[in-house]
Amino acid sequence: MKASIRIGVALAGLVVAGGAAVYAVPNLLDTGGATDQRFQGRPGGTESGPAATGGSPGKPFTLVATGDIIPYPSIIQRSAADAGKAGEYDFRKILAGVKPVVSAADLAICHHEIPYGRPGGPYTGYPTFKAPHQLADALKDAGYDSCSTASNHTLDDGYDGLVRTLDHLDRVGIPHVGSARSAEEAKAPALLSAGGAKVAQLSYTYGTNGIPLPAGKPWAVNLIDQRRIVDDARAARAAGANVVVLSIHWGTEWQTAPDQQQRDLAQALTASRSADGLADIDLVIGTHNHVPQPYEKINGTWVVFGMGDQVASFVPADKLRGNQSSIPRFTFSPSAAHPGRWEVVKAEYLTQYSDMGPPFRVVCASCSTSDTALPAAKRAKYGRIDRQVTEAVTSRGAGAQGLEHATR
Repeated sequence: MKASIRIGVALAGLVVAGGAAVYAVPNLLDTGGATDQRFQGRPGGTESGPAATGGSPGKPFTLVATGDIIPYPSIIQRSAADAGKAGEYDFRKILAGVKPVVSAADLAICHHEIPYGRPGGPYTGYPTFKAPHQLADALKDAGYDSCSTASNHTLDDGYDGLVRTLDHLDRVGIPHVGSARSAEEAKAPALLSAGGAKVAQLSYTYGTNGIPLPAGKPWAVNLIDQRRIVDDARAARAAGANVVVLSIHWGTEWQTAPDQQQRDLAQALTASRSADGLADIDLVIGTHNHVPQPYEKINGTWVVFGMGDQVASFVPADKLRGNQSSIPRFTFSPSAAHPGRWEVVKAEYLTQYSDMGPPFRVVCASCSTSDTALPAAKRAKYGRIDRQVTEAVTSRGAGAQGLEHATR
């Protein structure tokens, strides 16, 4: 059963801006000044991860994640047509094809790339996005339990757009992390619950497309900082987390291979250990690149360098890969060797495609290749997509490390 719990004063904000050794794409990261703000732990926890089950053994649980949600104007128009009523927008049909995978997971995480515009619009596309807030209702309907909100587009509609987005995620009951409306919210942990474990999600971005952080609000968007990520992961353990999942917006757009900064940071973060010798971070999930990137087990921890965009509508022939993505699914089980910790015991991926149609729909490609209800040509197309995504996902040897291809 899916569940989430509140600890502290707000749902969002496992992390905040500040610290040193900022990791960023040159000339794109505008920190707006450092701050000593830090994630606040909860009395009674320990840095190594307190048991959440009160002595009960706990159970395995599954976690799925999906890539960047970017409703371009054509997608917004499709949602308006699906709503069938002037001034309304319905994204549920767009996501219906992946709802079975998302809703079946014990925990499902989305990446909320863009802000919501004012009711009634205008709603805009690249380079500054604004989408209808009804997207939040569709995400809830699909079964998402949490969304990362730190991206290079978080501030596309300024601080007001940031607030509007978090307000609507709150309205539908989806926890979020990566941006915040107050310093207090930025310090308050948001923990999800599954299998008797408390799961903390952290979220950071390399920058905000040169848009400075709001004056006097350095905590508004979480910026990548290696030291801060480790500090916040350890504080999440102290706040009661048995599993720490890192959502990170990084890398080079349109590049399948992870860049040097991704590889270096992945190596450092997965190598980080607390005083008890256990990993500070249990899973790394990447976004931003538009195309599927490889999975790799580094220092014993799975890293998804980039899932690709979940909702996108690229038309140029050289950008059609931007309509492909992967869906990682990890099964966590209580660790026999380390009480109070859960570990990945099964790693899988499914493949996904933003099908231009018409009508535009997001589909699970690997789920559809054998669906005899579909025309043979459509099955063949999804089969090609599945093979192309698989090639990217396994390009750094994940298959030999135990990653499995899933169709349901």
